[in-house]
Amino acid sequence: MSAEPLISVRDLCVRFRGESGWMTAIEEVGFDLMPGENLGIVGESGSGKSVTALSILGLHARSNTRIPSGSIVYGGRDLLRTPERDMRRIRGAEIAMIFQDPMSSLNPVLTVADQIGETLALHQGLEGAAARKRAIELLDLVRIPDAARRVDEYPHRLSGGMRQRVMIAIAIACRPKLLIADEPTTALDVTIQAQILELLRDLRAELGMSVILISHDLGVIAEFAQRVLVMYAGRVVEEAPVRDIFRKPLHPYSDGLLAAVPRLDEDVRRLPAIPGNIPDPGERIAGCRFSPRCAEVQPACRSAPPALLPAGPGRLARCPPRIAGAQT
Repeated sequence: MSAEPLISVRDLCVRFRGESGWMTAIEEVGFDLMPGENLGIVGESGSGKSVTALSILGLHARSNTRIPSGSIVYGGRDLLRTPERDMRRIRGAEIAMIFQDPMSSLNPVLTVADQIGETLALHQGLEGAAARKRAIELLDLVRIPDAARRVDEYPHRLSGGMRQRVMIAIAIACRPKLLIADEPTTALDVTIQAQILELLRDLRAELGMSVILISHDLGVIAEFAQRVLVMYAGRVVEEAPVRDIFRKPLHPYSDGLLAAVPRLDEDVRRLPAIPGNIPDPGERIAGCRFSPRCAEVQPACRSAPPALLPAGPGRLARCPPRIAGAQT
C-alpha cells in the first residue's frame, strides 16, 4: 500500500440554505484514505455521511450550498477548487459512486446496455458493438447470470439485487481508483446484502480500488471495512480500526450504535435504542452535540465542543472523559 493517501479531506465544512437561513450540515470533517483501503462511514440519518460523500464528487447544488472552509485533495489537486469541466472528467472515470436505491438512479426507459454505454462513450470513447461487448463483460464481472440476455433488459424487469449490480457495473466501467457506496444494501434483504458486500470486496481486490462504504449499520461496516469513521450531527466523533471499535469504543455514541447491532442470541424486538433524536442542523448546542442524549454526560461536556483527540494507535475520539479513562 502506498504511503501517500489517495484522497485527503481536511476541516471540511458544508452549509445549506434553508427556510430560516444557512445551516451547517458538516463541520471539521477530515480523514485520509489510502490506496486499496476499505473505509466505513457510519451514523444515523442526518449525521452528515452522504453530504461528505457528495462533497468529494462536487454534486451539491451550488445555488444553495456553501463550503466556507476545508480541502479535498486528490491527485495533488483540491477538488473543491477544481473547475466543473475537469470534475466531469473525474466523476465516473476516477471516482465513482453507487446509491442505495438503484431504481431511482437508473433510467427506466433505457436498457442496461444503453446505460452502461453512456459511461463507456463519455470516458472511453466506446460505442456500438464495442460498447455492448464491454457491457456484457461488466455484467459478467458483477455476477449477473445470462449477461448477454440481461444487457437488453429494462430496469423494471430486474430484481432489486440485479439492479444494484447494474449500478455497480456502471460505477466500475472505467476502473475507478475510488468507489463510494452510499447505503448500497439498505433496500435489499439480508441474503442479497451479503452477496453485494462480498461482490464489492472481490471487486476491490481485483481492480485495486479504494472503497468508502456509507451505512447506518455498524454490522455492515464490520463485514466490509478496515477502518471506520463514526459521524454524529455533522462531525466525526470517533475514528478507529474496525476491530478496536467493536472491542472498546471510545465515544458513547459508538456504544449506542454497537448496541443496535442484532445478535443471534438476542430478541431483536428488545434491542436498545439511543434516547432522543439527532439535533437539527440549525439547533445550537454549546458543548458536545451528543450531550443531550448521552448517559455519561458531565458538566464539562455541556460547556464547550470537545476536540477530536488522539486516543491510541490509529484512533481519534471526541470524548475526553472516555479517552482519559482508557489511558488510566
